[in-house]
Amino acid sequence: MAFIRQYVMPLLIVLVFAFTLFVVSARIFLPNDLAAPAPLTEPEPVSIPSQASLPPALDQLVSGPAS
Repeated sequence: MAFIRQYVMPLLIVLVFAFTLFVVSARIFLPNDLAAPAPLTEPEPVSIPSQASLPPALDQLVSGPAS
């Protein structure tokens, strides 16, 4: 058990780190310029269907307390 804890697990951690470093660095050389930032798009507004379909407990959370 000590062999696994002292040799195998640290080696596994280093190998996983090296693999992830390689994968992240390889994005530079991929086509379609994946190294560029993601494009920003405006979010589409979401319309809430009629409030009659909401349960009473959710109605107060969505539209606020009745005034």
